[in-house]
Amino acid sequence: MTTLTRRHALHLAVAGAVAGPAVLRITKAHAAEFSLKAANNTPVSHPLTIYMTKAADAIREETGGKVDIKLFPNNQLGGDTDMLSQLRSGALEFFTLSPLILATLVPAASISGVGFAWSSYDKLWPAMDGDFGAHVRAQIEKSGLFAFDRIWENGFRQTTSSSRPILKPEDFKGFKIRVPPSPMWTSMFKAFDAAPMTINFAEVYSALQTRIAEGQENPLTLIDNAKLYEVQKYLSKTNHMWDGFWLLSNGKVWRGLPQDVKTVVAKHFNAQAVAQRADMAQRAGTTEQDLKARGLDIRDVDTKAFQAKLQSAGFYKEWKGKFGDDAWALLEKHTGPIA
Repeated sequence: MTTLTRRHALHLAVAGAVAGPAVLRITKAHAAEFSLKAANNTPVSHPLTIYMTKAADAIREETGGKVDIKLFPNNQLGGDTDMLSQLRSGALEFFTLSPLILATLVPAASISGVGFAWSSYDKLWPAMDGDFGAHVRAQIEKSGLFAFDRIWENGFRQTTSSSRPILKPEDFKGFKIRVPPSPMWTSMFKAFDAAPMTINFAEVYSALQTRIAEGQENPLTLIDNAKLYEVQKYLSKTNHMWDGFWLLSNGKVWRGLPQDVKTVVAKHFNAQAVAQRADMAQRAGTTEQDLKARGLDIRDVDTKAFQAKLQSAGFYKEWKGKFGDDAWALLEKHTGPIA
């Protein structure tokens, strides 16, 4: 639980007299006033975990140990739905979650993951850092959560399989594919006539290993870090969705923190989110080569055929209706016409 003691006024007075704007600088002899927990679902070797750790270290250093954020990576506190519940209750202060899974609580959040919407990062990042992202964060705030300004990178999602390569939409027919707990994922793969199975990421490896699911879909880095190549044979570069991680906080807890604490925490988390994006971009090419070297049969596909299938199945019409004309227009302002 959050430890919020009240020596704050004294520290502000001392720090303000010594350092002006750097109001959080105190001696490291003091114990942490704010002991907070952050969690994610990625392995310790994933850039999300690496750069969240850097942010926590920078926050601890700038505050002289006053703010101590302990990171729990790799589903240590449970699956995504478990950790979201902990966040909402206040038992967990910070948690990174895919917009598409967040949509179980905030339906509008999944609009950034519409199938085949984004053609390049040149369109994506200005949208997520600008008015489009601000629109989504406003919807998140209405749910009682706080989303930091900069979304973290997960990447464009690819399809893997143990049974057959997915090269055209028809290959999905009857395909038992693991999907996260998200209405849009289920909807999209049903439009491909697949058989989507909702499984939390913490259980994906075992589900693939036991052939409960034939395949799954995730960005290359996560496929690599989670060693899914050990239980999959084929990888098809479908690039069917872009996915990120909103860094979320319990809204009540966030509002209860002193402004100087919030300023430092937000500064470092947002800065490391941007740094993590750059790291992910640099890793992209080498990660694909590493996966090939580890035995994955990687295939290119014609994504236009998959997009056309979604169009004919009514997927875009359905989701435009759910998000509303205004939100859809804001999306297409950045993506261009989707279908």
